[in-house]
Amino acid sequence: MRTMTYGNSASSLVLIQMVDDHDLEGIENEAAEIKRLTDTDFCLTAIKVENWNTDLSPWEAPAVFGKEAFGGGAGETLKEVLKYCTDRDKTYLIGGYSLAGLFALWAAYQTDVFRGVAAASPSVWFPGFTDYMKENPIHTGTVYLSLGDREEKTRNPVMSTVGCRIREAHELLKEQGVNTVLEWNEGNHFRDADIRTAKAFAWTIGECNGGSYGQA
Repeated sequence: MRTMTYGNSASSLVLIQMVDDHDLEGIENEAAEIKRLTDTDFCLTAIKVENWNTDLSPWEAPAVFGKEAFGGGAGETLKEVLKYCTDRDKTYLIGGYSLAGLFALWAAYQTDVFRGVAAASPSVWFPGFTDYMKENPIHTGTVYLSLGDREEKTRNPVMSTVGCRIREAHELLKEQGVNTVLEWNEGNHFRDADIRTAKAFAWTIGECNGGSYGQA
């Protein structure tokens, strides 16, 4: 997997984010926004995904838009990601947008390596995911969730469940004693992905590492 780093590469706080070409178009703006929102030094490690629907899916599922089904390759992807998280002197947070946000949340059910999860507009409509959350313990104490206020207003019958699913996920995490927040952003799923992801990481940094988070 190809990786790119932003911020201070020597920082003891490492942010892990799975990205595609679209994410990379805004990644420098995202890193700048994280820096603006928090007073904590960080290294953002962006890991390029080759096949989005396969590499980030926790299990196989039929296509919900277009013809490309979900391939269930998240387990193999996580094995590769963990190779970048071996320094015990560092703190690792994982986050991402859309299916990468779902992957970040799922990863915290597989390992205790990540101190926090920054899931911006995560694809929690993914078939069976909230049932999985009910049946398995999460191994992190801090989870940020967000959604655009128009994301559930779609004609796609699967994706339109995202609002109900993210509210359910948030309540499940609260019931399990996780420090969590659900933030609502303006617009649909395709608006301000870089800014929304930056907000997700900034909040998680503030909660996990004693930094500050704000809109100033």
